Amino acid sequence: MEKQIVWRGLLAGAVAGLLAFAFARIFLEPVIGRAIGYEDGRGDAEAALSAHDHGGAHEHGIEIFSRGIQANVGMGFGVLAFSVAMGALFAVVFAVVYARVRTTEVRGLALVLAAAAFVVVYFVPFVKYPANPPSIGESDTIGMRTGLYLLMVVLSLVFAAAALWLARVLEPKLGGWNATLSGLGAYVVAVGLAMAVLPPVAEVPRPLVDGAGSLVYPGFPADDLFQFRLYAVGIQLVIWLTIGLLGGGLLDRLLNSDNSDARERLPA
Repeated sequence: MEKQIVWRGLLAGAVAGLLAFAFARIFLEPVIGRAIGYEDGRGDAEAALSAHDHGGAHEHGIEIFSRGIQANVGMGFGVLAFSVAMGALFAVVFAVVYARVRTTEVRGLALVLAAAAFVVVYFVPFVKYPANPPSIGESDTIGMRTGLYLLMVVLSLVFAAAALWLARVLEPKLGGWNATLSGLGAYVVAVGLAMAVLPPVAEVPRPLVDGAGSLVYPGFPADDLFQFRLYAVGIQLVIWLTIGLLGGGLLDRLLNSDNSDARERLPA
């Protein structure tokens, strides 16, 4: 039974990946193209300013993969691999939760789990460390920025697990609704404290000026930054909404077609 659930999660994740790639190719890729164009122009401006001050010439780096390959093969593979992995994770969590809860609403449970995963795995870390377009930011701090983001993901997952445990402990005393609100409140407080303690990252390029204070090159456009982050959230919404809806439908057909012993065949 567990394998059948995981296979359906993988299928839902694959479909979600295809839909998310289509969304990203239509909406996000043009913003990425503009961001790369901005960074190229800024690099030329910085090189010209440096050459004016110190002498010398500027050479562009060699592009290993063309923009076409990056926008299609690279983005497509990355989005699909992530979505399939999230579909498998969703299926495993669903199997564990379904074996323990007292409900036959498979579709509803799937949507709740997908929504929780979107918030815990993606949106909460995104609020602290929102995404920047490729090539925007200091190349020397990529490792640090990635580490901080992954740390926020891990903390969010740990806090969510602790909040769930707290809600289960408090349920006999407070009842299901109040226990759930208590666990949710504890999660919000813990996340807020973590966000306050962790260092901020603000590396969106500001306007480039020369020694006299004259504008040499403008800062990164605020509209492009807003659109990139909006579409990044949109991609995740497409992924998790598809996993929740399609995965829930597939699992509902599987589990309710043999509902008499489906729950008993899952690990408790």
